[in-house]
Amino acid sequence: MCLRAGCWGGFLLLGACSLAPPYHRPTPPVANNFPASAEGGASIAGIGWREFFSDPDLQRLIETALANNRDVRVAVGRVAEARAQYRIEGSALYPSVDGVVSMVRSRTPADLSLIGQPLLGNQFQSALSLGWEVDLWGRLRNMRASALENFLATGEARRGVETSLVAQLVTTWLQAHEYDERIALAERTIASRTESYRIARRRYEVGSGSKLDMTQAETLLTQAQTSVQALLQARDETRDALTLLVGAPYDPGTRSLHLADTGFDRALPTGLPSDLLLNRPDILAAEHQLIAAHADIGAARANFFPTITLTGDFGTASAHLDDLFARGQRSWSFSPSVTLPIFDAGRNKANLDLAKARRDIAVANYEKTVQAAFRDVADALAQRKWLAGQISTTQATLDALDERLRLAQLRYTSGRSAYLEVLEAERDRFDTEQALVQLRRAYFESVVNLYAALGGGFPEQPAIQAPNGQAR
Repeated sequence: MCLRAGCWGGFLLLGACSLAPPYHRPTPPVANNFPASAEGGASIAGIGWREFFSDPDLQRLIETALANNRDVRVAVGRVAEARAQYRIEGSALYPSVDGVVSMVRSRTPADLSLIGQPLLGNQFQSALSLGWEVDLWGRLRNMRASALENFLATGEARRGVETSLVAQLVTTWLQAHEYDERIALAERTIASRTESYRIARRRYEVGSGSKLDMTQAETLLTQAQTSVQALLQARDETRDALTLLVGAPYDPGTRSLHLADTGFDRALPTGLPSDLLLNRPDILAAEHQLIAAHADIGAARANFFPTITLTGDFGTASAHLDDLFARGQRSWSFSPSVTLPIFDAGRNKANLDLAKARRDIAVANYEKTVQAAFRDVADALAQRKWLAGQISTTQATLDALDERLRLAQLRYTSGRSAYLEVLEAERDRFDTEQALVQLRRAYFESVVNLYAALGGGFPEQPAIQAPNGQAR
């Protein structure tokens, strides 16, 4: 224990021992590898968002959001708050020096005066006052270490907010382009159904077609028009969401971009689960909080040991203001003190138990964060794998429905079937066409989710700087 020669030597040097338990990173409670569907190679988390999201319009949106989003500003403010708290805790390690100028005017009653008469007295004093707690047991150093780890955790939390913002922004941007594409398809369908309705009405008017065929064609047209209206509403709401995320007015512009042109269909190596411990901001933040909890235990243990405080004053004193700085008026005092806790009704023991309980909570929180990160990656990989299969199947279905619609129209034109066949073929084709666009958006969204789940986005950021200028 530190009560041996090492600590006594430290006392002579006004040094300090640390009573904090040694920190060992908990073993991650996850599998050694991601699911077999993951591509090999270095993790894509090492790619910055500017390189990963290559579309210039999207890059400008992300830059604007990082500069204007209010959640990011709150996170920046919390980092500044934690930095100030660290400086406050660190200042306790150094002596405090205050300049003091005081005046005391007093009256002593006659029955207390040595001369039997009331006395009026003045005392003027100017001094430098010094106070210093010798951190022999590391209490102050552990408090500073805890504040430092909390500051670093806050810095990682800020990076987590930025990563989440980028992922949300890109996902919402994809949704906006999904609606653009679905609206374009629906408007093309409206144009086709308008022509079909015109032909059906004309045939009814000349007596070569039935009113049922005309009303069925009209029904198809109004259904497509209703779908467009719903899609326009959803697109406006999505653009409103983009405005909130960007933190500034969002201008969609006139550029038409198909989802297939976003460039998200690319190889996505995930690396190993151990890479998450180095890339995921929430895991890094949880580890910093765990290290801080260890330091808090050291500070709580130090409360069981004596506290050594050195105080002193050096200056001048006089009964007359004119003589305050005269020769021979120098005054000084030096008063070291040692405070030994004897009885506190179990407060120190309870504080130590509290620190240990918080350490155990921090361990569980760290392990839970690792497990959640592993699940995020596994879910994104599963989405990417199965959505690719669904897209392939849906595309084959759409090709078959194109042929079905062509044959149904031929049968109706030749009088071999009712218009109901065309109606059903048109409706199924429209629904499948819309579903295919949704699946493609979901597939590209899984790419974004995987990138964020691996902790990607900001590898170009420098190491977080502690307030003392040391990189961590």
